[in-house]
Amino acid sequence: MKQKDNFFHDFLDFDSPESTNDRLWIAQTPSAVTADSSGAAVIEVPFCPVRVVFDGRQGRHVPDDTTSVVTRQLAVRAEGDSIVRVSMRGPSAVSDSDNPMLQKHESLTEEPLQVTDTGHGWRIADSHNRTRMEIETVNPPQRPWTEPYRDKPLPAFCATVYPDGAHAVPLKCRDCFGPLQSESLALGYVERDNSINRICYSIDARPDEKFAGTGERFSRMDLAGGTYVLENTDGFGVNSRRAYKNVPFYVSSKGYGLLILSSAHIRLSLADISTRAAQGLIEDNNLDLFFIGGDTVERIVYDYRRLTGFPPKLPLWSYGSWMSRMTYFSEKETRDIVSRLREEKFPCDVIHLDTGWFRKDWVCEWEFGEERFPDPARYIRDMKEQGIRITLWQTPWMVEGCKWLQEARDKNYVAPTMEGGIGGALSDESGNVDVIDFTNPDAEQWYLDKIENLLRLGAVAIKTDFGENINMQGGYHSLPPRLLHNLFALLYQKAVFNRTREVTGQGIIWARSGWTGAQRYPVHWGGDSACTWDGLAGSIRGGLHLGLSGFAFWSHDVPGFHSIPEFMNTRVDPLLYLRWTQAAVFGSHIRYHGTSPREPYEFPEVADIVRMWLDLRYALIPYLVDQSEKAARTGFPIMRALVFDFGDDPACWHIDDQWMFGDTLLVAPVFTPDSRRNVYLPEGAWVDFWTGRAIEGPQWLKNTEVPLERIPVFARHGKKIRVYPDIVQCTDEMDLAKSVEICFDDSYAGAGSAKIASLA
Repeated sequence: MKQKDNFFHDFLDFDSPESTNDRLWIAQTPSAVTADSSGAAVIEVPFCPVRVVFDGRQGRHVPDDTTSVVTRQLAVRAEGDSIVRVSMRGPSAVSDSDNPMLQKHESLTEEPLQVTDTGHGWRIADSHNRTRMEIETVNPPQRPWTEPYRDKPLPAFCATVYPDGAHAVPLKCRDCFGPLQSESLALGYVERDNSINRICYSIDARPDEKFAGTGERFSRMDLAGGTYVLENTDGFGVNSRRAYKNVPFYVSSKGYGLLILSSAHIRLSLADISTRAAQGLIEDNNLDLFFIGGDTVERIVYDYRRLTGFPPKLPLWSYGSWMSRMTYFSEKETRDIVSRLREEKFPCDVIHLDTGWFRKDWVCEWEFGEERFPDPARYIRDMKEQGIRITLWQTPWMVEGCKWLQEARDKNYVAPTMEGGIGGALSDESGNVDVIDFTNPDAEQWYLDKIENLLRLGAVAIKTDFGENINMQGGYHSLPPRLLHNLFALLYQKAVFNRTREVTGQGIIWARSGWTGAQRYPVHWGGDSACTWDGLAGSIRGGLHLGLSGFAFWSHDVPGFHSIPEFMNTRVDPLLYLRWTQAAVFGSHIRYHGTSPREPYEFPEVADIVRMWLDLRYALIPYLVDQSEKAARTGFPIMRALVFDFGDDPACWHIDDQWMFGDTLLVAPVFTPDSRRNVYLPEGAWVDFWTGRAIEGPQWLKNTEVPLERIPVFARHGKKIRVYPDIVQCTDEMDLAKSVEICFDDSYAGAGSAKIASLA
């Protein structure tokens, strides 16, 4: 819809064809607050029905005297010492134990709440007498001097949440021009056909407040001033508002985070439609908000993970380099590639087989094509003897021509189109597809049996590609499409990850889509970026926001996925190939992939420098292992936006082209062909990784010229990291007990003296 600068249209969708008979209900001053036997506080909230009238451009909400006020209950719970949960249960609500988005840590226990009447409202406190929520019932004083305005204000719902007993999160009331001309609502819902269709809420946004997160957002670091649709879809690149991985969670510079526990489509307007409000619209009949308080971004993300799950530790081999393209077509082709990689000393641990290992390209049947791979078990075994693991691409759907499609249709393993719906709503390169119904236990088991066969052949990981879209007219086993769409990625990835761990003993996948809780099933990568400088920049932005959304492990296609202008065949700029490699070395995982050859020897102009950087990658693996273990028990991702470590520095809320690689290393890659950039060093003592030069922050290093062989990397003074001293061709050649320690103190003389063979 065209934006109309109108809250009722742009946010509540009262201009859509379906909304003709919709009715808005607005929360008013609570009538009572009590503590129940479960330890929750229960707020009795009257909701007033209003008519939305457009007697001017802005529109107004006028009380509907033909319909009675309805009282609904808000439940308030304290989940531990830093989380407050506010919920209004609807028909779609499920128990926490049955909710796949939640995986509560054992340390997270509910604290009983008590309610006190303050005379001007209520105070909700925990057993330690810390205020966790306040409800105000008294209006600001008036000083009459003229005739009252034509519209009388409605009694307003005014409350402030203190998730950790310290940081105030006010639900925004009276965000309006005239009394009935709102820009946001503290709490309300829209009814359609006598049922709640969508719910809205609003939180006060301060003029200097910054926001980040919401999933893999290909946007600048500070999301303030934007409205974001949390509806998974194919991103078709990394430079638009579309997102493969939406997560209804964000962090604020004001010391709180918010999780909206829902799989419905959600709209977030962060100081945009109203610059005074961070507001959400949830296309569901159930409201479940988790307010998380904390002094640091890491603490907030840590508590988010305590709610939704921590990532696991990953196998050592996964931290080596992965080599792929779309696609390798035969056993012989990949054997020749591995031979050349080994001959020319480009280290590699994984060969990924993309769309071409089946009988027919793109027709996923979960079986090797006999002509292309006549003896897959032997092939995988031979590769393993050379230190190479094999990973396999596949899809969560079937196309016409797939040998299993009719069986799946006959047994309802794929969702039939509902009466009145339109079939073929989802398509890929091969035409219309039938999506496997992961809400059907029999369908999931049928699918996983095929995955298990591949794992028992020796494949170590499955690429769980796609998952962003489903047939929205499908009749699924146990969820309506509107609640399955975003959740599909989580169910799909959970199934494959768990079966992989059961069969191989090591849980790992390679996934593109995502939703709340998907961080438990790594690794995720950034989708189909263009092989351009802005493709690199967009990828990094997405990864940093995803790290702020609870994901510890993330990767991206080096040097981008598709070419421009010819999608498959335009050659990638060798300089971009090098600079993208340098950025990828400082991420949790590094994979070369795209629509044309990606092997380093295909880029002779920079191949020798790339080799040096891959050697550095392997030298850093002991440090990466240490940081991965930390990421599995904290709120830190491997690739950290600067706000994790320097959240009190306003500049860091605007930097999306630098990051901390673990605790120690600050990385500032090159994003332009002129090999110049500005570098920001936050407060503290820093050491130039390459030269050993000491430098104090905070300061900007302006217009820094960067030679081809390097990118700016700085270490925190006094910190230590483990590195591997020898050059290796794969992680099978590594014995981490041989790792050596580097200390970035006054004695550090630069990378050339750092006991790393590749840099000596």
